[in-house]
Amino acid sequence: MSAPRSSVASAKTAVVQVAVPQGLNFTVLGSLVDQLAIVAAKGIKIQVAASSEEASTAISTLLTLKHGKVAPTYSPLAAMAPSGQPDAALIASAWETAQKSCSVIMASAAEKNVIVRSLSGLAVGTFFDVEAASAPPVISPIRSMAVRARAASRKLQTTTTEERVAMLHRIADALVAKQDEIMAENAKDVAESTGKVADALLQRLVLKPEKINNLAVGIRAIAAQDEPVGRMLGQTEIADGLILDKVTAPIGVLLIIFEARPDALPQIAALALRSGNGLLLKGGKEATRSNDILHRIIVEAIGPIGNDLISLIHTRGEIDDLLALDDVIDLVIPRGGNALVTYIQQNTKIPVLGHADGVCHVYIDEKADLKLAIKLTVDGKIDYPAACNAVEKVLVHKSWVENGGLAKVMDAMKAAGITVHGGMSVETLLPGLPTPPALRHEYSSLDLSLEVVENMQEAIDIIHAHGSSHTECIVTADSVTAEEFLRCVDSACVLHNCSTRFSDGFRFGLGAEVGISTSRIHARGPVGVEGLLTSKWLLRGHGQIVAKDTGVEYTHRKLV
Repeated sequence: MSAPRSSVASAKTAVVQVAVPQGLNFTVLGSLVDQLAIVAAKGIKIQVAASSEEASTAISTLLTLKHGKVAPTYSPLAAMAPSGQPDAALIASAWETAQKSCSVIMASAAEKNVIVRSLSGLAVGTFFDVEAASAPPVISPIRSMAVRARAASRKLQTTTTEERVAMLHRIADALVAKQDEIMAENAKDVAESTGKVADALLQRLVLKPEKINNLAVGIRAIAAQDEPVGRMLGQTEIADGLILDKVTAPIGVLLIIFEARPDALPQIAALALRSGNGLLLKGGKEATRSNDILHRIIVEAIGPIGNDLISLIHTRGEIDDLLALDDVIDLVIPRGGNALVTYIQQNTKIPVLGHADGVCHVYIDEKADLKLAIKLTVDGKIDYPAACNAVEKVLVHKSWVENGGLAKVMDAMKAAGITVHGGMSVETLLPGLPTPPALRHEYSSLDLSLEVVENMQEAIDIIHAHGSSHTECIVTADSVTAEEFLRCVDSACVLHNCSTRFSDGFRFGLGAEVGISTSRIHARGPVGVEGLLTSKWLLRGHGQIVAKDTGVEYTHRKLV
């Protein structure tokens, strides 16, 4: 926090003015009342000012009903404008109060935990304070990192393709050369987290030699790709001698928030470097040592601009404060569990690229090769149960019940150590199976759900109703049925006769991925270099003017 706001955090008395433009929003008032109780419990003396008698009565009543006590309430001198926005009189009143007696914070009641966060000294709302007004601007360390990352990104774009390719090769070589150091630091993280985090999280935390070697292979593959920045997307002759190009360009500054998955750091760093983007990384505390050494190796291999281009955030500040930097961060990519991704999607103005769930399906068609279907299903689950592209639900055509195929599927799952949870369609067919926790559930373990379906259309309906639009697979020998499934299923990745584990940036030939997107805007599926690019227009002329569209004769002829 800035020095002036530190005085707010140490305040012993606070006046909270609630300005209600028209009507009463009891959801907002209820939240404010709960926050008042939290602040009061910390020993801060609270007075509440309401902009109307109605609001004052409502707050007093809610405090009595919810917390058994009433804070003093009174009507303030300045009320909220009818528009619901602070008018000039209210702003003037706030500044006058700040000059005469105490600091004032003006913020929206709809902002999450606005009272608690304001009185904790966080940068919430507009701060009216004499000392703050005369002090030089204070830039938070995180904001400074983002600003430097953008500057470094622009500098990176001035380097040649050969120079950036050389940086990537140095990173790959350094990861292999310093594998023992990386493994030693990772072992400390794993030892400290064992028994404290879920098994699925622990699996993601572990780095093995083959994983590090695969990282190096992927980074070299990224280096071998054609130059992505400045690639021609289209060219149009606007008029004689007036040529318009559309070319690829970096998005700008990326914020990647990831949990206990240190292998994500080199992948993301390499993709950001190849695409010319600046990068802020916020890793989970479980992987602190692993992330630190990987970051140090990478920035040293990049060279002088490395530290500014790719920053690893160590502060313990709230994720909310990172997500508030919508003026200096262009894209957030969360890599983690459902709770993390959902929270980020709901609490930032910055565009978010990613997925909240990986509920992937395998549909075993009536014309499937059953041995192949079993092999693909088992691989899709046991190869890496915690992965977002692991199989979570198997849909079996009803014909396999009558001919004994369903029993063979069950035997194969049991032999592989997979626990099958039976849905409603198999309750009488396979009694005694555990019930799935929900119709849509990501196990991230050696568990999956099983349903029997009448036909492919029912399978597709289940996928659309209870899937996550991530990855789905059909196993069938009928090419017509397979093509219909591929065409009709609305997911990021739709497969035929292959494991869902192929849904991955490295395996798709992208070199690596920053994540898998289930969004329908910009990038979808495994996101590699191309998913981190936008476009810009370059118009080259010879002195042409518009002159109300009489200065040139438009041709609009497509050249590329």
